[in-house]
Amino acid sequence: MQKRTMEIILEDIDRIRAYEEVFSVEMPKIGKDGSVIGLPKPYPRVVHGVERSGYRIYELGKRAEETNIPVLNPILGRNTAEETYKESVEMYKMAEKLGITLFHFVHAEATRHIDPLDGRELIEQSRGKGGITPLGERKYVELGGGTLHPMRINATGDTYHLSILNAFIAGFDGTDIGPVIHVHFGGRGIHDYKTKVVNGFKSLEICGENKIFVQIDSHKHLNNIGGTDGMALAMCMLAEGLGVLAGLPKELSAVQMNVGGINLLADLAVMRAFKEHIWSSSLIVVPETFQNPPGDLIAESAHFARMALSAKLGGANFYRPKAAESVGIPTGASMAKSIWATQNVFENTYKVDINDPMIDKRKEEILTEAMAVLEATLGINRTLDPQEVNEAFWKKHEKEELIDKIVNAGKTGILDAPRAAGWDLKRYVKTHRDRDGIKRYINGFSPLNINPQRFVFSQEVTDVPEVKKPTRKETVVLATVGADAHVNGINMIKEELENNGFEVVYLRGMNLPETVAEVAAEVKADVIGISNLLGLGIELFPRVDTRLKELNLRDKVIVVAGGRISEKEEEHVYYETKIANEGAGFLGADGFFGPGTDPKQFIEWLTTNLKNKKGRC
Repeated sequence: MQKRTMEIILEDIDRIRAYEEVFSVEMPKIGKDGSVIGLPKPYPRVVHGVERSGYRIYELGKRAEETNIPVLNPILGRNTAEETYKESVEMYKMAEKLGITLFHFVHAEATRHIDPLDGRELIEQSRGKGGITPLGERKYVELGGGTLHPMRINATGDTYHLSILNAFIAGFDGTDIGPVIHVHFGGRGIHDYKTKVVNGFKSLEICGENKIFVQIDSHKHLNNIGGTDGMALAMCMLAEGLGVLAGLPKELSAVQMNVGGINLLADLAVMRAFKEHIWSSSLIVVPETFQNPPGDLIAESAHFARMALSAKLGGANFYRPKAAESVGIPTGASMAKSIWATQNVFENTYKVDINDPMIDKRKEEILTEAMAVLEATLGINRTLDPQEVNEAFWKKHEKEELIDKIVNAGKTGILDAPRAAGWDLKRYVKTHRDRDGIKRYINGFSPLNINPQRFVFSQEVTDVPEVKKPTRKETVVLATVGADAHVNGINMIKEELENNGFEVVYLRGMNLPETVAEVAAEVKADVIGISNLLGLGIELFPRVDTRLKELNLRDKVIVVAGGRISEKEEEHVYYETKIANEGAGFLGADGFFGPGTDPKQFIEWLTTNLKNKKGRC
């Protein structure tokens, strides 16, 4: 009954043992006779008095279609089970008051991005931040998590099939995967792209065999790294192809996507393109967050309300209410307010069908690009009709064949986004967000190996910086430290530095602090830029400072830090005040530049400080 799950456990038993040790959880074992011990029965099964199954979530999604009100999918996960449950109760109280059932997305700590066998040191030095721990998942269910409101956990990374096994043992109804689109998680500590897709396929096999609900892929993540709607749809369809071959029922599959709130017609066009052509039964809509949030959080809440309106009019099955994005992990109270506000929009907005030529035109552009990407990825020498990309279409492929074609497309520039960070992926494309809120390719920079006539290009005047040779003598080392794969912000800083003549040594995501200092010593760097978006900087940034002092280099190097000061909403004010009053010295840094920083202001600060340092030498 769980034949493939057991085979995967046997294949990866060394990594499962490493996961067990590093995260202090009991995982399945191999008996003396070679059998698997400790694997629970498939769903549905009773866990702590509640019958759990991915179909609980599917039924919620069907109810949304009947009522025309999306089910709220709030995100909230703290480092411990007790903390997570305490904060969740505040959300649950609001749900009870409103008479609704939530689909709770329990955010997990970022260390699970890393292979526990090959990246143990990085995991151990980055524990306890960003969300609930694997052990916390189990305790959270024991405390009552998921009793009334079904839950999913995020399980992205190198070896997400191991995190899915843990969530299944704990009693979570669902998970997320994203084997194709999460190519932006790259750098040290991350496997090659093929291993990532292969492990994604194993994850889908486990979910299919054990009836676990899956967010199979995400338009949102590609949008975050500058990709287009058409590319995202193609990638999500490829992930669905893997799901079909893995035996995942379509009822247990969902696709996640962004709406921007800038252009209602554009939001409706992309939602219709997805909803009408994905194989998955559910659409999870997520509001796009500000890259530079306004100081007035009420204004930001109004922005989120616009996106909630798009989600309802577009027929989303699930929608994620958002607390203020200028903070880290929200409190249960602030998320409860977001739930109340979003539900109020849903219940007091009249559902109408909006028909406009712009919607049809934009939808056709998205589908045309998606089919062009699929044709190039799959080696099809004719124009695909979106209607033929169905379950039968994918069953014509062998799983190894489809995996190889996806990997090849990533390595040859077919599957591409401007800030994709997988170290072995080909990166070429450039996009521009036009005033109508739509990302389009810049002329001459569409995906490689595809006829450019299949894409839509920006008509707005856009400066494309030439690749410049360094004109300055200074060298800058850039990296995220700890189990943080978020490289979007540091990519922006890299581009600005290069445009201003600096030579940049870029280590991408997930580095030990000591490694960054040692690389800086090796390349004789003048500046180190380090980032962490998980609130780990308080512990990790000073270790760069310490290692530089051990190497007798601290006085020769400017250290600049960025990211979130704290992962938790309630701690932000304290650290912001401390930096304002004392500077960034307690972080082991000479300056701190958090989310919303204008890269040009950073360059001005750096140029001034480099001059001052030279003046003192």
